[in-house]
Amino acid sequence: MAKASFHKNQRVYVKPVGTWALIERVVPHWAKGLDEPLRIFYDVGLGREFAAEELQFDNAQTEDVKGSDKWRIVRAHNRWQAPQETTGHPFPGTYPVVVTGEADWGGWRVPGSEYALSPARIEQQARMVASAPQMTALLKELVEFGKKSTEAPQVLRDSLKKAADLLAYAEGGDN
Repeated sequence: MAKASFHKNQRVYVKPVGTWALIERVVPHWAKGLDEPLRIFYDVGLGREFAAEELQFDNAQTEDVKGSDKWRIVRAHNRWQAPQETTGHPFPGTYPVVVTGEADWGGWRVPGSEYALSPARIEQQARMVASAPQMTALLKELVEFGKKSTEAPQVLRDSLKKAADLLAYAEGGDN
């Protein structure tokens, strides 16, 4: 069974061609009756599909992703309902999965049955979870601003105190 080594829009070095390219499509090769693909190839727009061994990570991009902790939403195929049955959903035939690492697995997901009850609510939760690292960074900036500001109005100081408390809770400090 194969797992994807790269993801869409990732910058990679294509060894056989000797150039940098962006992955346009991840192309899994499936076998009937298996839950996972046998092989995965990558379309980088150079005329043919390349195997993972023929591609190399962009080290600068990898360091940036590890340093800034960027989470993203990917769409998972809904195996329990056909797209025709879910025409009222925001994205028929799929549900959101928030991946929190480089690979397209792991992170936050919701059972299909719960998604079917309230797709709009689950979509909003997925967006909130995916934006959590950016919101945390913003809270840190606001809290630092509050520590340096001496003439902030009382309302702003109260809000900054709440922001500091929320940040401490999110980082595992106060419960």
